[in-house]
Amino acid sequence: MSVLDILKDRGFIDATTHTQELEEYLANNRATCYIGFDPTASSLHVGSLVCIMALAHMQRNGHRPVGLVGGGTGLIGDPSGKTELRKVLTQEEINENKAGIRKQLERFIDFSEDRALMIDNAEWLTQLEYIPFLRDIGRHFSVNRMVKAESYKARMDSEDGLTFIEFNYMLLQAYDFMVLAKEKDCLLQMGGSDQWGNIVAGIDLIRRTLGKQAFGITFPLITTASGIKMGKTHKGAVWLDPNRFSPYDYYQFWVNADDADVVRFLKLFTFLDLPEIEAVDKLQGADLNKAKVVLAYEATGIAHGRDEAVKALKASVAMFGSIEIPEELLPGSSIPRGIHSAEDADSVPSSSLIHGDVVDTLPVVDLFVQTQLCKSKSDARRLIQQGGAYINGDRVAESGQLIRENDVRDDEILIRAGKKKYHKIILA
Repeated sequence: MSVLDILKDRGFIDATTHTQELEEYLANNRATCYIGFDPTASSLHVGSLVCIMALAHMQRNGHRPVGLVGGGTGLIGDPSGKTELRKVLTQEEINENKAGIRKQLERFIDFSEDRALMIDNAEWLTQLEYIPFLRDIGRHFSVNRMVKAESYKARMDSEDGLTFIEFNYMLLQAYDFMVLAKEKDCLLQMGGSDQWGNIVAGIDLIRRTLGKQAFGITFPLITTASGIKMGKTHKGAVWLDPNRFSPYDYYQFWVNADDADVVRFLKLFTFLDLPEIEAVDKLQGADLNKAKVVLAYEATGIAHGRDEAVKALKASVAMFGSIEIPEELLPGSSIPRGIHSAEDADSVPSSSLIHGDVVDTLPVVDLFVQTQLCKSKSDARRLIQQGGAYINGDRVAESGQLIRENDVRDDEILIRAGKKKYHKIILA
């Protein structure tokens, strides 16, 4: 089975260019392919996972993936799907964000011995001279065709409109593709469906300037069964950085997937074989919940490592009760089999505080912020007012109350935000 068939069968493909020629190219060559990543943050999030997993599948099938970090285009900003102008980043911010992105991609892709590359387009974009660029590159672009591109429509229809800086983005991304085709023999660009216009522009530029046939693959926008954009929660983005979003919370994100999403997410976000995933389609109720546990374990293991996946599994069992993972359920998973009991409570996220700094001193609101169960005091007050804050299973009644001695059980305090977010305070 070709890598293109694998991506199609697992639900990655939205559209391809030159489909038959692309299939032949991938079947007969060790292709170099790339996806661009925007360095506006030091962490990628779950919304980037389809692109990352696609690169991983390409590498597993003998091809070489390239993660192109937009250090140059990041100074401008891609208008695709945006309705407002993005803030300008400093070079120091871009460098810090690049390092964070590289660290996360290394969880999914092997960069050793040039098996994969990470390149910053600032290497060539910041060296461009304006007049030669217009003469050699700009002359190949039709403004009439550009303004019809989906990537520009949201900005053009917005109150602020599309700036000239952003209008240049299609030229620069096409130029990126041309440089990679010339320097790295990279003839395949992949990306989200909103990148179609930019990808096609690059293919056309390569044909005009290098006389080569290049290709494009786009991926669908992934939404949950409830219609929510993938990776968006009431708490904000689901980051891949464990310091922004803990492995335990990451695990909980997946284990709480909608029933209708389980098979689709197993195909997209794990490497388990398709036949065993398709068997999950017949499961219901408690058996389907066990499949969700495997999904959460596999996704957490890929992003954070097997040790963190095991810890998250144990912590979840400690909070929500025992579960049995039978041998025949998704047998390709490395999840420990058998009955997982609630005896592994030490895996619950925890922190140590001084007894005197907490009891009769610290407001409940502050404790929820310190443990990152809430982003701010106003968030904590809102949680309490809505009846979603708990101490040792008892609902917090007043936002102004202090932690009291009767809140302490065996030198510990277990606090909870909503149904799923726990944190244990160990008092010294």
